[in-house]
Amino acid sequence: MNVLSLSQVAAHWSNLQPETIAIVHEADSITWQALEDTTNQLARAYQELGVKPNDFVTVALPNGIEFFQSCLAIWKLGATPQPVSARLPKFELDPIIELAKPSLVVGVEGPTSLPIGYQPDLKHSADPLPEITSSSFKAMTSGGSTGRPKLIVSANPAEWDLDLEHLQIPTAGAMLIPGPLYHNGPFVWGMTALFRGNRVVVTTRFDAEQTLALLAQHQVDVVYMVPTMMQRIWKLPETTKRQYDLSHLKALWHLAAPCPAWLKEAFIDWLGARVIWELYGGTEGIGSTIINGEEWLSHRGSVGKPGVTAEMKIIGEDGETLPTGEVGELYIRPITGPGTTYRYIGAEAKAIEGGWESLGDLGYFDEDGYLYLADRHTDMILSGGANIYPAEIEAAIDAFATVRSSAAIGLPDEDLGNVVHAIVDAPGLDTSDGLAEAALLQHLNERLVRYKVPRTIEFVTEPLRDDAGKVRRKQLRSERIAS
Repeated sequence: MNVLSLSQVAAHWSNLQPETIAIVHEADSITWQALEDTTNQLARAYQELGVKPNDFVTVALPNGIEFFQSCLAIWKLGATPQPVSARLPKFELDPIIELAKPSLVVGVEGPTSLPIGYQPDLKHSADPLPEITSSSFKAMTSGGSTGRPKLIVSANPAEWDLDLEHLQIPTAGAMLIPGPLYHNGPFVWGMTALFRGNRVVVTTRFDAEQTLALLAQHQVDVVYMVPTMMQRIWKLPETTKRQYDLSHLKALWHLAAPCPAWLKEAFIDWLGARVIWELYGGTEGIGSTIINGEEWLSHRGSVGKPGVTAEMKIIGEDGETLPTGEVGELYIRPITGPGTTYRYIGAEAKAIEGGWESLGDLGYFDEDGYLYLADRHTDMILSGGANIYPAEIEAAIDAFATVRSSAAIGLPDEDLGNVVHAIVDAPGLDTSDGLAEAALLQHLNERLVRYKVPRTIEFVTEPLRDDAGKVRRKQLRSERIAS
């Protein structure tokens, strides 16, 4: 093992390759030496504002070099980055800050905040800081089934084994991240690539042809995607796809949402089975499966076998362990024991006796031990690889005048997998002229980040909840799909 504190990552690579480009974003780039110097200055500015070891620092920055600089500066102080969307409205951001109690918020205006584009004063030295290691590498933010946010705090300290081969990411190669860095997947893939001395290319937002152009331009070794991205690329004209040389690509990872079999086969035929990799797991890190294209062709539809770090089993409705081939709820237990990979702030794990936990997925194992996922047990909506909890949307809708109750469901969408559809019980509200829908959408845009705002709204005049306050989202969804 060759373990390095994340507080020393930039210094390590700047000593080995000072003038090599570390990060590329649009027309901007930064060398390893400049990354080391600027993050030393930034860390001292954060320290002056009160950031201490093991504090949370909320990072509300868009994709870009500044996002990486902020996280590196946080690790240099022995603190923990807690990323959130830079586009969160105040109604969503405030409860997260209240929960996390960060010593600093980066990316917003405020008394203990720094705005986007902040530059530390020249009085702050660029000299190296002493080594220090936070007890937690990251604290990711998630919506909750209650409509309140939760934090998923990693139990892994902020350090990296330089000898560890991980996610097919090479040493000193090139990685492309076309997804939002505040999501766990892009964060982990992007940071892992940086820790291994790669040139990390990050985009402001996903664009299908731009992604192909960047893969070719930077001779990218590894790229992170979600199935929605793959589908948009596949829909490009054949002449567009073929004009970019992707022969350097060694691994295309897709995760965060189910990938249609036809789409996966299309990418296997295009790029080769060895290039296509899939991971199933949660931000909690309790366990995962991995499968490459070659294995998938002989176990079509599978997400792979459980890794050596965890056990998995399928549980029936009565709590019994189900045999091979029977669909039930998937439960996972890390080999190191419950509570060894993460902790929640603002939520409780769904667990059963023995330390087994569920992420809410249904599935089954085949005779060879490969896992196949079925539907989700929860009402969570997967849209474009993002997790959306209906309760968050419903809480925002119910705050609108005259709304008696509401339900948010996911309806199938060819591009995003699912889109949010809102059913609103608002007796007496005049919806014939469209003004009510426009007013409700304005209300929601002030309270929800854009991808959570319903694409469609349906007004009804009958109650959506029973006397116990329960709403049957699965039934509502089935009825709308059938019609």
